[in-house]
Amino acid sequence: MDIDWNAEIAAQLQTHWSRQLRPRLDGLTDAEYFWEPVAGAWTVRWSRDDARFVCDVVIPPPEPPPVTTIAWRLAHVSALLEMGLEKFGGPAVAWTAVTPPAGTASGALDHLDDVFGRWMEGLRGVGTAGLAAPAGPPGSPLEGWTTAAIVLHTQREVIHHGAEIALLRDLYGAG
Repeated sequence: MDIDWNAEIAAQLQTHWSRQLRPRLDGLTDAEYFWEPVAGAWTVRWSRDDARFVCDVVIPPPEPPPVTTIAWRLAHVSALLEMGLEKFGGPAVAWTAVTPPAGTASGALDHLDDVFGRWMEGLRGVGTAGLAAPAGPPGSPLEGWTTAAIVLHTQREVIHHGAEIALLRDLYGAG
């Protein structure tokens, strides 16, 4: 039996998105979006220096990594999807050049919806041969990775952080 791996991989994320993740984001308020469940949580903040919202980040992250807010996690997921579009023929987007995080929950969800739609369109169009293609040239950090490996890693991050966002919403709601 032939398996259409491209369709299977796309269906996995689309099913998660439409049945679990996106419905759990409906009604997200700005108060939830910016809620810091513990002191020192990483979030999205206005930067006077950059004249835009930015994510708290230190590379490499401290051990253990800090707790993050819904705002931070939504920005992270959106950035991963946006950077991954290069694997589907989109322009290369460096971590420092991704779309700045939104200053509102509705803005973050609009951006996430947009980049998720572009991700799914690109994924469906890349085909099995595209999934098997090398993700990076020799000597690059992605040497030895396939596009499929990047796709699966990105989708795992969407599912993983989506579950954390759902938990943060539950904790916020429980007061």
